[in-house]
Formats: sequence, structure tokens, C-alpha cells
Amino acid sequence: MKKIEKRTVVCLILTLILLLGVGLFVVRFFLNGGSWASFAANRHLYNSQGQLSVGRVLDRDGDVLSWVDESGNRQYYANQTVRMATLHAVGDPNGAIGTSALVAFADQLSGYNFLTGADNPFGQGNDLYLTLDARLNYEAYQALGGRRGAVGVYNYETGEILCMVSTPTFDPADPPDIQEGDERYEGVYVNRFLSSTFTPGSVFKTVTLTAAIENLPDLFGRTFTCTGSTVVGGETITCPSAHGTMDIGGAFANSCNGVFAQLAAELGADTMTGYVEQAGLLSRYSVDGIQTAQGSYNLTGATQGQLGWSGVGQYNDLVNPCAMMVWMGAVANGGKAAVPHLIQEVDGGLPQLSLPFGKETGTLIQSGTARTLADMMAQNVVQTYGSGRFPNMDICAKSGTAEVGGDKRPNAWFVGFLRNEDAPYAFAVVVEEGGSGAGAAGNVAAQVLNALVNGY
Repeated sequence: MKKIEKRTVVCLILTLILLLGVGLFVVRFFLNGGSWASFAANRHLYNSQGQLSVGRVLDRDGDVLSWVDESGNRQYYANQTVRMATLHAVGDPNGAIGTSALVAFADQLSGYNFLTGADNPFGQGNDLYLTLDARLNYEAYQALGGRRGAVGVYNYETGEILCMVSTPTFDPADPPDIQEGDERYEGVYVNRFLSSTFTPGSVFKTVTLTAAIENLPDLFGRTFTCTGSTVVGGETITCPSAHGTMDIGGAFANSCNGVFAQLAAELGADTMTGYVEQAGLLSRYSVDGIQTAQGSYNLTGATQGQLGWSGVGQYNDLVNPCAMMVWMGAVANGGKAAVPHLIQEVDGGLPQLSLPFGKETGTLIQSGTARTLADMMAQNVVQTYGSGRFPNMDICAKSGTAEVGGDKRPNAWFVGFLRNEDAPYAFAVVVEEGGSGAGAAGNVAAQVLNALVNGY
């Protein structure tokens, strides 16, 4: 009798293990089935050259950016500049750019469905419409003028990314033979907008200013004097020139390193770290499942002088351009912003599963502080950058010139947003070794925004 009872218990345990295993498989199949079905070794979906041989990629206006010809080979848009400008969004034929649509959204393109698998009963894959405007990408690519960098523009109310350009790039219709060590294509398979981080320089002062507004009650009654250098914690913080006597608005418009280093040191490491986290600059955003790179703000063991430099956007600060764009969107939108997305519509197969959550960020900045910061950023444009560069735009912006060490020129940043009711757009531009933020990156932003707001 005891033997039967023991055997029964063993059978029950084995049955439970089996049920748990089946349950785990079902859950994983539900979550990862699309990735399994669209694995590159699946010859039902990929040709002998390893190219995805089903599905079309289109921009928001219906321009076909990539499709498959009758021979099963992947083809691209007729204009070479458009092909190069949209490479990192659409993808190369060999699937080397892992964050591109042809890789990251291969299950959507294949027509994969939880019930039917990748057997699309309605044709040769799906039509995947991106939120991107191919012409706007074209304008951004032209504005970069062959320099390395990234440009992003999105609607902070809806989350639609209208422009996403990363350089260097290449023509996917005629891929080059890239040899190791070829500097022309260094990091070419990385989407710098989604997957890279950069020293932010003075665009980071938007965070330091936010912390100061909320924690220093007498901030707007203070005056500051800049002689071209300021000692903080025994370390000399330098400015490009002497700014003289000014209030906090003038210090922000002049982008005075000395003032913002003093503010960061006064606020302290814990407060500064808390505000960087709250701004979302240490977060990873999921752009339709593509994880953005995580920023860094590490003050462990930092001196007061290094804390000061961190408040200026130097020291070891690192920021992802997409996260910076979202931060700008939150300032524009009163504290929260839409999470960016790239997929506008999937057409041609069975209805696609859409999750109703994760569409908006948490509170990245208090609404009152956001209004104050936005007004000060608008004054930057009037006093420093020139509002004439941005016709028909109620624009708020901050430039950044980020020192990267060695013999390299500084990286140039220009970030901000529009407050036009019919143009709720936030943007981030970074030009590697571009020099002046207001000049190099600001000119790129001006050309892209002009095309977006005033037409092509």
C-alpha cells in the first residue's frame, strides 16, 4: 500500500512538472513566438542570401521604402539619398542593423499571428507603415552634410517619431565592402539615436536648472558674476568668455559654466542624481520593443569640483539622444510626454495584438517648473540663437558644446521643442565633433524644423 502511495505522489509531482513546463512554454510562445518564427534560418521567410523575403516597409505617407521583387530579393526606394537617410530605420538586406524594421519588426512584416504562425493567408507578408516622413529624413541627412551624428524629431502628444537619422550610413541597395578599421564606417551598424550615448554638455543644464528652481527659493533673486573662471571645490571651472554680472535667466542664456557648477555643488550629489533619474535620462525607453541605450550619471567618489562639472554636463555624464528628446517633450507637455514609437500601422494580415499600456511617461518634471523652464528656453532663442532662424515657430531650445577629450573637437548639441498648437514637436540633434552647439547642431535643427513646419 505504501509503495502505491509513493508512486502516486511521484506521478503527481511529475504531472505538475509537466503542466508547469507546458504552461511556461505557452507563455514563452505567446511572448516570443514572433521572434522564433522570424528567425533568420527560417527559409519560408528568408531567401538563400539571408534576406527577409516577405513584407514591405512604407513611410507615413505610403512611400514604399523597401519591398521584395518577384525573385525574392529585397529592393529599396529609388532615390539614393532617401535610402541612406532611412537606412537605420528600414534596415540593410543582410540584417546587420539589429534595431531596424527588417530585423526588429520581422514578425510584423512576416504576417506572424499567435494563432496562425507566420503562414500569412493574405499574401507575401504585411505592409508595415512607419511613423517616419522619408522626406524629413532626407532633409536631416542633407543638413548633417556627411558629419557623424543623430537627428530625432517626434510628436510629444502622440509619440510618433517623424525623423530618425543616424550617420555614418551607406546605400542598402549597394552595400559597401566594409573592412575592419575603415574609419568612414566606424559604428555604421549602430543607430546612434536609439543605441548610443554621448557627453551632453550644456543641454544638461536644463536638468540642473530644474533642480535649482525647485530647491533654491531665492534663485530668481540672486545675481552672479562671471570673470571667465570660477573655483568650485578647489577646481577651476572655465567659461569661453567672461559673462559679467547676470541673473539666473542671463546665466542660462549665456550658458555660464561657472554658475551651473556652483548650483550643482550647492544642490549636492543626492539631489542632482534624483533629478537626473526623474528626468528619465537614466531610463531605457521601449520604442515598439527596441530598447534605447541607458544614460549614465555616476558621482561615486566625486569631488565637489567634479560634481560641479557634472552639473555643466561634463565629468562622466552620458545621455542618449532619444531620452533627451523625450525629456524635452515632457517639459513642453507640462511634465509628461508620449513614449516614442515607430510603427504607425500593420496592414495585410490578421489583426495585430496591441497592448494598451506604456504609451506615456511618468512625471519627469513638475508642471509649474516645466512652464518656467520653457519660458527661459524661449528666451535663449531670442537672446542667443536668433528667432529669425526659426520662422513661424514658438520654439524653446538649449544648445550644448560637449568636450570629449583628446584632440577631438567638441560634440555639438541642440535640443528643444515647439509650442505651436499645430506643431507639438520635440527634437534632439547631436553632431559629433561639430564644435559649436548653436552653430553646427542648431543649423541642422533649423533646416529640419523649417521643412517640417513651413513645408518642403
